[in-house]
Amino acid sequence: MPSIQSLTMTYDALNDDDTFSEGDTLTGKVTLALLKETTVESLVVKAKGDADVHWTKKSGDNTHTYHAHKRYFKLKQCLIKADTQDTVVPKGIHIYKFSINIPPGSLPSSFKGTHGKIVYKLEAKLSRSWRMDRTVEKDIRFVSKSYPNLHALMLPQGASTKKEMGFFSKGHVDMDVTVDKSAYAQGETMAILAKIKNSSSSEMTPKFSLIQEVVYRANSNTKRETSFIHKVVDHCIKSRTQKDVRFAIQIPRVQMPSIQNCDIISVEYHFKAYLDISFAFDPEIIFPVVIIPADLDSGRQPAVSGGPYPAGAAGGQSNSDFPASVAFMGSYPVSPRSGSYRYPGAQRYSAPPPAYPDNPLVYAAPPAVSPAQPANMSRGFNNPVPQLDSPYGSPYLSSFSVIHPPPTAPTFQPPPSAPSPFPPPFSVSQRAPAYNLLPSAPMMNTDFLSQSDEAPPAYSLLFPSSATDTSNAK
Repeated sequence: MPSIQSLTMTYDALNDDDTFSEGDTLTGKVTLALLKETTVESLVVKAKGDADVHWTKKSGDNTHTYHAHKRYFKLKQCLIKADTQDTVVPKGIHIYKFSINIPPGSLPSSFKGTHGKIVYKLEAKLSRSWRMDRTVEKDIRFVSKSYPNLHALMLPQGASTKKEMGFFSKGHVDMDVTVDKSAYAQGETMAILAKIKNSSSSEMTPKFSLIQEVVYRANSNTKRETSFIHKVVDHCIKSRTQKDVRFAIQIPRVQMPSIQNCDIISVEYHFKAYLDISFAFDPEIIFPVVIIPADLDSGRQPAVSGGPYPAGAAGGQSNSDFPASVAFMGSYPVSPRSGSYRYPGAQRYSAPPPAYPDNPLVYAAPPAVSPAQPANMSRGFNNPVPQLDSPYGSPYLSSFSVIHPPPTAPTFQPPPSAPSPFPPPFSVSQRAPAYNLLPSAPMMNTDFLSQSDEAPPAYSLLFPSSATDTSNAK
C-alpha cells in the first residue's frame, strides 16, 4: 500500500493576468496527503529561472548541434529540513506554506520559441530514504519591467531617403517618414505619417510593415526567425505627383514584449517603410520599435535630479526641516544674503543655543574656526533610530488552520542610516580648566588709609647705596 496519496502545490496570483516581475514575492502552499505514517528526509520548494536554446544545422553529411544555457536564479526554501535523522510525518493532510522573493534587477520575460525558451517555474520535491523522489512543478509567467531609457523611447522619430532613378526611368523620388514614438504598449496604436514626392517618370506603391525578429545565439552562431505582424499597402502614386500617407497600426494585445536583456535569446521589432518600384531598387526606411507590457506605466518614472545637485536644490521642492537659508545651492551651500560659502547645515543663531540636561553647555563653532576638542564629547543625537518592520511581516496567516507552521523567515536588520550632511553641534560636558594669570607687579599689603601724617622716610633709608661713591672730580 503506498504511503503518499497526493502531493500538490499552488501559488497566489498578484494580478488578474497572473504574472510576476522583478522583486515580487512568490507565496503559496504545498499540500501533502499521507495514507499512513511516513518517514521523510526533506521537503523543499525551489524557484528557478533558466534560458535554453538548441538547434541543428546540416552541412553535407555532417550535422552540427548548437546549444546554450543561461541560469538567472535558483532559490530554495526548506519546508522539512534534511537532518541527521529522518522526520516522521503522521497520517493525514499536511499543509506547508512558502514565500520566496524574486531577485530584483534585469530579468528577461518568459518566452517559448521554435529553437529556445525562457522559463520560470516552481518545484516542490519530497525526498524519502530508499524511495524515488516525488516532484510537482508549476510554470509561472514572468513579465520583465526592465526597460532602460524609456523616456527617450517616447520621443518621435523620423528619417528621410532620396533615390535617383536608373536606366528604365528618369528623375528622383523623396520620402520622409515620421513615427510618433519608439516604445508602444501591448494594444497601443502606432501613428505614422509618410510624405512622398515622386519627381520621376515611374509609378510606385508605398508599403509599410511591422516585423518581429527572434534571434537565437549559441557557440558564436545565430539563428533568426522573421515574421510579419502587420502590413499596409497604399494606393499607387502617379508620376510627377506627391502624396501624404497617414495611417495607424495597432499592436496586438497578446504580442510578445521585446526581450533585450537576454544573452542567448532576443525578441526585436522594427517598422519598415518602402516604395515598391518596378525594375528598380526599392528605397526604404527602417525604425526600431520596442513593445512593452500593457501594465507598464511609462508615464511614471523615478525622479532624476538635474545635474550633480541633491533633490530640493536651487529653489526646488525639499523635504528638509531646515530653513531655506541652509538649503544646498550647487555643489556647496551658499548663503542667499552674503553669497559666501559656508559649511553644510551651519545655522546662525540670534540667541544663545538651548542647554540640554546631559550637556550643560553647547557651543556653536564659527564656520572658519575648528574648536579645540575637549576630553569628553557628545554628538548630541538624542533621537533613537526608528526600527523598521520586518519585510516579511506575517505572510503565513490565513483563514484555515495550518498544521505545520512554515520555517521562520530570516530577520533582516535595517541598514545603518547615512551620516547627516550637517555637522553636529559641539557639546562640552565639563568646563575647561581656568588658567592662572601671571602677576605683573608685587602685591602690596600696606593699608594707606591707616597711615599717620608723619613725614615719609628719607630716600637713603629706603634705598641704601650698594657701593661707596668715590668722586674724583677735578
